[in-house]
Amino acid sequence: MMQILENAQLKELNSFGLDVTAKQLCIYHSPDDIRQLIEQTGGIVGKRILILGGGCNLVFVNNFDGLVIHPANSYISIVSETDDHCLVKAGAGTVWDELVAWAVEHNLGGAENLSLIPGTVGASPVQNIGAYGCEAKDIIESVNVVSLTDGSVSTLSNADCRFGYRDSAFKHELKDRYLVDSVVYRLSKKPQFVTHYGSLSGEIEKLGGPSLRTIRQAVINIRNSKLPDPKVTGNVGSFFKNPTVSAAEAERLLAQWPDMVTYPAAEGRTKIAAGWLIDRCGLKGYTNATRTAGVHTQQALVLVNLGGATGSDIMAVARHVQQSVADKFGINIEPEAIIV
Repeated sequence: MMQILENAQLKELNSFGLDVTAKQLCIYHSPDDIRQLIEQTGGIVGKRILILGGGCNLVFVNNFDGLVIHPANSYISIVSETDDHCLVKAGAGTVWDELVAWAVEHNLGGAENLSLIPGTVGASPVQNIGAYGCEAKDIIESVNVVSLTDGSVSTLSNADCRFGYRDSAFKHELKDRYLVDSVVYRLSKKPQFVTHYGSLSGEIEKLGGPSLRTIRQAVINIRNSKLPDPKVTGNVGSFFKNPTVSAAEAERLLAQWPDMVTYPAAEGRTKIAAGWLIDRCGLKGYTNATRTAGVHTQQALVLVNLGGATGSDIMAVARHVQQSVADKFGINIEPEAIIV
């Protein structure tokens, strides 16, 4: 039978390293575990639930007064392949970067730009993780889910997931109704490299030109140079989403700040680098009064636990950053991190 832990410590299950507990914690390995959990508890839908993978994109403001389910099913397997593509299935508990490394080692393209993103496979469709011009939705073929109502298993297509910018149906109508059991990715044997984003192309050239391995290494080099190791300094990577504005608004802003970092976005809109906005507010290296939380000294998009921070400390810094950007640029930036 599945074991349910009471008043479980979650400090090691969130990358901010926040000292919080869950009322109940269960470790997930297969759909049978969910069926057993439903039997033991008399049903879990309607109760407070949190699916917690690597905890690399959330902030616990308080102890979690509910049930945490932690997927621990880790595996990678080939489902099928053609001359052009390979369908690869990975368990939700698989460390994301282990999957990317596996793909590159097997000369399969599509995931290399997403190297070193912290967290697990299960989070990739939920968050539609992305970096350097690529997103998980670009390679996700389907998502296998388990119903939290009855433990039944079903498969969602890419379209069913309703992917958006750091968004999906798992954050909306599917929230607390399904658990991601595994994800099937369509990886390419003839990849089309994406190298134009930010400083990526320059780093790739230093490594000898574009290939799966040099792109992966370039991304790793850039991320290591800018982002703190969460094992050393608690953080969730990029804390805020890059905002988008109309073309007219972008033109107005660029006239005032010609060096503003922008990218084309959908529907003719313009994406603005949130890190640039925060940096121009002079907030890189900012700390709160107690010096427990602040903005990273090397990357303004990253909020950090400087030691002993609470979730409230982190959120107070986040609100200060948001207000500063709004006051200076008239732009609202939203957290990419999930607030629990």
